[in-house]
Amino acid sequence: MKKILITGANSYIGTSFKKWMTQFQDEYQIDTLSVRGDAWREHDFSEYDTVFHVAGIAHADVSKVSEETKQLYYAVNRDLAIETAKKYKQDLSGKNGQFIYMSSIIIYGEETNINKKRVITPDTKPNPSNFYGDSKLQAEIGLQPLDDDTFHVAILRPPMIYGPGSKGNYQQLVKLANKLPIFPDVKNERSMLYIENLCSFIKLIVDNEEKGIFFPQNKEYTSTSDMVKMIAQTHNHNIVMISGINWLIKGMMHFPGKVGKLAVKAFGNLVYSKDMSEYYIDYRIVNLAESIKKIEK
Repeated sequence: MKKILITGANSYIGTSFKKWMTQFQDEYQIDTLSVRGDAWREHDFSEYDTVFHVAGIAHADVSKVSEETKQLYYAVNRDLAIETAKKYKQDLSGKNGQFIYMSSIIIYGEETNINKKRVITPDTKPNPSNFYGDSKLQAEIGLQPLDDDTFHVAILRPPMIYGPGSKGNYQQLVKLANKLPIFPDVKNERSMLYIENLCSFIKLIVDNEEKGIFFPQNKEYTSTSDMVKMIAQTHNHNIVMISGINWLIKGMMHFPGKVGKLAVKAFGNLVYSKDMSEYYIDYRIVNLAESIKKIEK
């Protein structure tokens, strides 16, 4: 039986993974440990085959925060991750172990464009556009030297994750899909990752004791307009897609403040090259249309 320790209590990804893995409960023991305060430092990590580190701070308006808050992002997203990995490696005392870190596509920056698809390839260099992305990248840089033949470090850089109960942009799309009579028909493309596909991928990473950097995503790129239409259909809400107003959306992207940021997030183009996300065992167990139905049922 494999033993997995999730470090970081009450996270969406951690709780979703633990729940999804109950279907394999005879093969895995999964424990969760809060890393708030100091008590976790007394916990013995040596009995675990994998530590899955999900503790972190996200989903903040990064444009309006104090210097103190910025430093908190680095303390949690970078320093805590590195300290947890070092403790795990020390507790193992040379035994085999695997540390999985949840990074993000955010390390490549948030720059998008409605008229041009931005494709991240294996040659694309990380270029964070804010302290949140930089805190994730700095954690990766601090973790990689710990990797060796017995201590495997696996770093995941997923795009936007969505699923039942998820926070962030998906819930905003649900509200729009259920209320608006019309919506812009914009053919943008986004990499996204349904939570069950992520859980499936993590299980494979654990089973195969993988190391390195990984870029899991859904099989299909996602158009914001198509996703809104699918959500509306599951609720039997008739929404009309209006084409020919790209000029308006493009103009909104240059608005200052929240309006511009929301337009960029909703209609910008940002994808991983599909070959980056391939794995020799297919982890994409749910397609886009099925995922919307599962969430909204």
